[in-house]
Amino acid sequence: MNYEIGMVIRNLDTIKDMKIQFKNIGLILLLLAGLAWPGQAEIKLPALFTDHVVLQQQSDVAVWGWADAKESVVVKPSWSDEVYSTKADKTGKWKLNIKTPVAGGPYELSVSDGTEVVLHDIMIGEVWLCSGQSNMEMPMKGFPGQPVEGSNMDILKSKNNNIRLITVPRGKTPVIKDDFNGKWVTASPESVAEFSATGYYFGRLLNEMLDVPVGLIDVTYGGSCIQAWMSEETSVPFNDTPLPKMDDIPKVPNRTPTVLFNSMLNPVIGFGMKGCIWYQGETNYESPDQYEKLFPEMVAEWRKLWNIGEFPFYYMQIAPFDYSMFQHDTINPKFNSAYLRDAQRKSMNNISNSGMAVIMDIGEKTCIHPKKKKVGGERLALWALGDTYGIKGFGYKSPSFKALEIKGSTVVVSFNDVGEGLCIFEQDLTGFEIAGDNKVFFPAQVYLRRKSVVVSSPHVEKPGAVRYAFDDFVIGTLFGTNGLPVSSFRSDEW
Repeated sequence: MNYEIGMVIRNLDTIKDMKIQFKNIGLILLLLAGLAWPGQAEIKLPALFTDHVVLQQQSDVAVWGWADAKESVVVKPSWSDEVYSTKADKTGKWKLNIKTPVAGGPYELSVSDGTEVVLHDIMIGEVWLCSGQSNMEMPMKGFPGQPVEGSNMDILKSKNNNIRLITVPRGKTPVIKDDFNGKWVTASPESVAEFSATGYYFGRLLNEMLDVPVGLIDVTYGGSCIQAWMSEETSVPFNDTPLPKMDDIPKVPNRTPTVLFNSMLNPVIGFGMKGCIWYQGETNYESPDQYEKLFPEMVAEWRKLWNIGEFPFYYMQIAPFDYSMFQHDTINPKFNSAYLRDAQRKSMNNISNSGMAVIMDIGEKTCIHPKKKKVGGERLALWALGDTYGIKGFGYKSPSFKALEIKGSTVVVSFNDVGEGLCIFEQDLTGFEIAGDNKVFFPAQVYLRRKSVVVSSPHVEKPGAVRYAFDDFVIGTLFGTNGLPVSSFRSDEW
């Protein structure tokens, strides 16, 4: 800029020689001032606030951005006569809350600090965060060599102005970020092909049943451990190694505590939403006891930071898979992903306003990414439709283990949420094991009642514990009559 000013000054004589007439020499000074001191910077909004955004209906939603320090900012939504104003802080950051109406649109939103920015094609509806590791990240088009069943036709038919999508790019460092490169897009074959399959099928069913716009925010990173999605404050009690410093470049960012929280989640914290769906746990399968503590802590932290109450948190139970394909500590008696699934099962009692979608029937022995993403995504949606939105008359909960009643050499296993009963859909009922005080489990003989099962074994005279489908890879055979599978479980704490 100084070079340009110098060139203008040095050429003033040339300007006179060319007999260019200036009515007011002050004009030259104004031009020079414009080069030396640029005018007020245009107000800036984060990627979350672009054209096509979906805002949570009937809420006080946060809107934020950046302007000059101490500058006044005025926000005007087209859906009301309300005018909202605030001032940027000394760093230029500003934030305020605006009221949203019932679902509808399209609307506009004006944001001005003297220079106006207008967001177009805003819809008001239901907003959900979709987070986790690769099974949530897996796009509708699939991974190389790993398809999403039926997705090609679903992609083709996906054009829908009332489903909007945005994806946060993968984070690489522990640096705390407040924005990302991205924008909201409407559902179309091109955009849906790249979006989370689990998230899309979840949102599509919500849109169909609620008949309102749905916004989905994809914040995922394949192979990530749960610690990477937690802040430094929450992670400290659970880590024996030093947390990364801000100038570190982790070799494995998705498995480094705090990295994804800082670089991916932080930019979306506080954005108005209804709730979250979560699909993660495969990376933590070797530490089920720790996961059982970490998971509720993470959810509690997210809820505290969003400051919108105990929003719904629905999560997918990890699918059965043969983890013995990986190198592992064979001495560890809990090297069995069923223990992680059990930690997830028990988390429903430790996380309020939560629900677990069970997928014991769609796991694949040699692929950790089940191809039936529609089944899983829609089971998460069933939880939201029944539990959050209060639709009646259908089943959305899998039957779950309730209690044992020991009667001599037999055990009666009872269940919660059995509805019209249990069934096996014309297949053999397998997967039950029974043990005595010696803690040795034997395959059980099973008798199916309408709302319970009776198990026994000639090798166990005095039973003390029962397990069901408690292996790395197993196909669930017990269902509720609503078609939802029973989770693997154990009655013991051995």
